[in-house]
This record gives sequence, C-alpha cells and structure tokens, in this order.
Amino acid sequence: MPGPHYTHPIATPIAAAEYRARRDRLLGHPETTDVDGFVWWGNHRVFYLCGFAFAPTERPIALLMRRGGETVLFVPRLEVEHAEAYANVDRVVAYPEYPDVTHPMTHLTKLLRELGLTSAFGGDGDGAPRVMGYRGPKLSEASGASFVALDDVLEATMQVKSPAEIALIRESAYWAGRAHRLLQDATSVGRTETEVEMEAGAGATAELLAAYRGAYRALSWGGSGPFATYRGQIGAHSALPHSLNVNAVFAAGDTLVTGASCPMFGYWSELERTMFIGDPSVEQGIYFGHMLALQDLAIDACRAGRTCSSVDGAVRDYFAEHDLGDAWRHHTGHNVGIRYHEGPFLDVGDDTVMESGMLFTVEPGLYVPGLGGFRHSDTIVVTDDEPEFLTDYPRDLDRLVLDAA
Repeated sequence: MPGPHYTHPIATPIAAAEYRARRDRLLGHPETTDVDGFVWWGNHRVFYLCGFAFAPTERPIALLMRRGGETVLFVPRLEVEHAEAYANVDRVVAYPEYPDVTHPMTHLTKLLRELGLTSAFGGDGDGAPRVMGYRGPKLSEASGASFVALDDVLEATMQVKSPAEIALIRESAYWAGRAHRLLQDATSVGRTETEVEMEAGAGATAELLAAYRGAYRALSWGGSGPFATYRGQIGAHSALPHSLNVNAVFAAGDTLVTGASCPMFGYWSELERTMFIGDPSVEQGIYFGHMLALQDLAIDACRAGRTCSSVDGAVRDYFAEHDLGDAWRHHTGHNVGIRYHEGPFLDVGDDTVMESGMLFTVEPGLYVPGLGGFRHSDTIVVTDDEPEFLTDYPRDLDRLVLDAA
C-alpha cells in the first residue's frame, strides 16, 4: 500500500514539448552560431535533450541536431527498438555493430554529410568517448568537418531546472524520505546494515509501485525504486565521508550517517541524516550541534544573486571561528538533477551566481576519527525569496536518536 502520507498526484515524465524547447534554446544560443549543428555523446546530455536513457558501452550512441532541421539518434542495431520507444527525436538511424567491418564513425560520417553538418559541428567530444575498450578516429578527421567544444554551453543550460524537473526531484525526495523512515525504523542493535538497507528499499519500493500502479519509470542507469543506505558509515567508520558497505553490525553508542534517494523518470534528489543509537555522548552532541548550525547557515545563504563560493566561504569561516578545521573534509554541496552530482558547486572555487530554479544539496559535514561523522544533506531549490526544501525529514536531534535496547 502507498505510504500513510501519500496524498498528491503521481509524477509524470518530462513532456516531448520540453525536450524540443531545450533543443531550440541550445540552437539559439549565441555561442552556437558558428556551427551547422551538434553531435552529443554523453548519456546524461543525450537524455537531457531527447529523453533517451541508456547505459554507455563500447558501442557509440550520438544525438545529432541540425540547425533548422531534424534531430537524429545514431545507435547500434541492438538499441533500435529501445530508442524508438523512448527517444523524442525525428528518427533513429542504426549501424550494425562495433567494431564490425565498417567502423561506426564511417557510418556516422555519411550521416553527417546527409544532414549537411559538413563545415563545423559542436558538441561534447570530437568522437565517441573511450569507454569499455572503444577505439576510433576523431569525428573531425573522419568527416573533414571542424569540431567546436560546447560542453559548457549545454551544462550552463542544465543548471537551472524547469518546473517539471523540480516536480520530479520533489517526488524523488518524497520517496527518499519514505525509504529513510523505513531504514530508521528497522535499525536496531545486533542487526546488520545490509539487511536493514534491503528491508527499507524493498518496503519503500513496494509502496511506490502500489501508488503508481504500473506508471513508474526510473529511467536511470543507476537503479530503480527508492533506497536508503548507510554506505558503511556506522560507528567510528562514519568518519569516512565516502565509505562503502562493510556489513557492520549495529551497536549501542554508534554514530550513523545515512543516504537516501529515488530515481524518478531520470531525476534524483539527496537526503542524508546523522543519527545515534542510544543517547549521544556530550562530545557527539556538540558536533551534531555544530553540524546543524552549519547546515542552517548554508541553507539560508543559498539566495538568488549570491555566488556559490559565498556559501562555502561562510561555512569555512564558521569552521575557523570555532576551531573545527581538523574536522573539515569537503565543500558544502552541489547541484543535483539527472546526475547525482552536477555543477555548480557550493565551493569557494566556484563563483557561479545562483539563480532562481537552481537546486543544491546542502551538506556541510564534520568528521572526527575515532568518534564519527556528522552530516545532514537536504535538497533545496533557490527561489526569488527564501530557499525551499524539497526534502522533508526531521533534522533535530531528539527525533534522530534510536533505541539502544
């Protein structure tokens, strides 16, 4: 059955009209006027522009966009039916296989000439990326057309989310919260992180499937359904910010750092919490208090017109003021959307000006070897006024203390 608080309409995928608008916006960008069209290789970028989600392999896949003309998805034969079912393009063109007798770049060169992309093309690479053993020539060498790198142009357009994207990320955040609630409720002394994570993910996924009645799609190569995890950040191991599952057994006194999300029609959110098994020690409580103060400070600083660097700068000033430098490990946060990590970053090295519609995970953390890690993460959206929470889960200490019995 759906979760006890699931009362809103189910989410729907990005509409074809929005994909067309994204492509039109890119074609009209002033930095793209010197190219005949585009060739995009990155799976996240292809998905952003036409809605086709795929797992990159040695077989090249490319999205071709001709100025004033059609949009073509170039795929290996094994992806034809998949592409025709999901890609918002004018047509799908296939090559037999890679490496094959005729290399895919030879087939693609013929297609470029057919589309009139013979002088200059823009995109995110002069040839297919070298993943899983792929080898091949530069596309400019094979075709004779010059290549113009336009990665940054497309990435900039992806930074500000549309209302439809924000709605999907909000829905992702809802299901992340459901998985996290089941994780918290299932955690007890003597159980292992693996069994608790599996129980939480399965339970939340069952709720989602009941609510969506067959309409749910992850559209992600990173899994399906809501999940919540400890990633090994249990007890002293919680002081390792990017740990991995170690199948730890929960014990009284443990500091716990969690993570939860849910792929929702290709979009992600991020929710993390610091919890304790049994009443925290004085020292644990002090670091939790600093962590919460840091996150409050950072969230409030996420305002349109300010720079990303100013948010991280304020956080680092707090670390210095309270002599917490030894506990610092990473920047304050990052954008999130189709990818779990996107730019811009809440870092002193990123002077991007925040705009209404930008999303950030806000996650300043403190890490004390031998004691534990202390990190909440919430997904927020920058607005014309105060930042808005997309995640909705208790942040205060009292509701994050688990029974040690």
